[in-house]
Amino acid sequence: MQDLNRRRVVSGLAAGAALGLAPRAFAQTAPGQPVPNFGFEDVLKRARELGTAPFEATPPALPDAIARLDFDAWRDIRFRPDRALLGQDGSPFRLEMFHLGHLYPRPVTVNIVHEGIATPVPYSTGLFDYGRNKIDKPLPVNLGFAGFRLHYPLNRPDVMDEVIAFLGASYFRFLGRNQHYGMSARGLTVNAGTDNEAFPFFREFWIEAPAPGATRVTIYALLDGDAVTGAFRFDLYPGNETVVDVDMTLFPRRSGAKIGIAALTSMFFTSQNDRRFSGDFRPELHDSDGLLLHSGTGEWIWRPLRNPAMTEVSAFLDSNTAGFGLLQRDRSFEDYQDLDLNYELRPSYWVEPRGTWGEGRVELVELPTSDETNDNIVAAWTAHDPIEQGKSVSYAYSITSSLNLTRLSPGGRVSKTFQTQARSLGSNEVVAPGSRRFLIDFSGGDLSYFSADPSLVSVVPTSTSGKITRSFLVPNPHIGGFRAAIDVALDSNQSTDLRAFLKAGDRALTETWTFPWKAV
Repeated sequence: MQDLNRRRVVSGLAAGAALGLAPRAFAQTAPGQPVPNFGFEDVLKRARELGTAPFEATPPALPDAIARLDFDAWRDIRFRPDRALLGQDGSPFRLEMFHLGHLYPRPVTVNIVHEGIATPVPYSTGLFDYGRNKIDKPLPVNLGFAGFRLHYPLNRPDVMDEVIAFLGASYFRFLGRNQHYGMSARGLTVNAGTDNEAFPFFREFWIEAPAPGATRVTIYALLDGDAVTGAFRFDLYPGNETVVDVDMTLFPRRSGAKIGIAALTSMFFTSQNDRRFSGDFRPELHDSDGLLLHSGTGEWIWRPLRNPAMTEVSAFLDSNTAGFGLLQRDRSFEDYQDLDLNYELRPSYWVEPRGTWGEGRVELVELPTSDETNDNIVAAWTAHDPIEQGKSVSYAYSITSSLNLTRLSPGGRVSKTFQTQARSLGSNEVVAPGSRRFLIDFSGGDLSYFSADPSLVSVVPTSTSGKITRSFLVPNPHIGGFRAAIDVALDSNQSTDLRAFLKAGDRALTETWTFPWKAV
């Protein structure tokens, strides 16, 4: 599976102010023929037709001056804010493009749909400030763009902040108020977690010109790839918690590919539950620290993320999944001690299906990484039945970007996971080979209510293999909850999936914590 250098992507998405208004004569200068009465049906038609044509994997060659750009040189090319589009007639949104080059050699077409007329945005060197780059020869007028971003007065009414960006393959990122870029969403994954992962890409976009004072913008996208083509509609609602409603229809080019729906990509390097890399002064380094699932049966499941020694894939079988997401629960600066990267302000993304998705699984892919620059976490939903050539499939879902999703799970939540030796601190107890102690902090829900009589609460641990040798529960007044301890023993090289939750009588008080572990 291919890693993407996330620091470069973050830098490439760095926002700049976009306060200018689009010229009204813009559409008249665009190349090609405008498309009247444009709508999602047109994208569906194009995706269907594209799926019957041979896949063209190789992008056109870039001019030498652009092809030889390194990352810093590419990043020095900036869209001119005074040339931003969509500002006519009082729209609060502004559109800026990304220039081709370096990691982004594949051109995309960006269209603006105004009063039902779709017109492509013409490439022009005048749209960009090339910084220190020297372009000796004129660039082709049909060069195209690498992607685009939209700005909106997200944090202040007088400042245009970047709110969403589409750049590279089918990746997109969006922000709510007071959030900083971290994880990404993806239109689709193909064979994620395998050696033959493919990266389908958006080849064309259509953006509906927002009305004066609009609080929503609609984006259509045409997806292309070796295994599948697709038509996407994104409805963006900026706000304190920005929401993107996604409607998609896929047209398989071939059968059997493993398709990941509502895919999320993040970075996890190290935290309190994974101390293999401890040479950094910063205690934790991650964009997300756990996968949260709301199963079709109503159970809430929390799976802490890991940075494994080798690629590992975990599957959570379910029917009509109610929701899943990659969350950043550690929200204190003290968790990270990073003055520049603002890990505590990186959003969680929560996916909620619209309609029923049937039998399938939420799949979590964890790749090893030796630093914090790689996106090494992928979560997506995969249907039980693989795609079949000639049979289209449709899905609808919403993604919410938030700094606080405690409202989701009504009971207590896992706040921390620790590992240590399976013995009491300071004791001379012999640690059995293949044993480990896991400490899980639960807080929220009704747990503070039960702190007056902790005897009413018990921990329920289970293991798919090996043996739970000991478990106990103690109040944790620092979080208004409890700390559960679970000792597990396995034979050498044996693996297990641990689960635990707290209950009072027959009532579950918390979400279910789950964690895979292998004895060495």
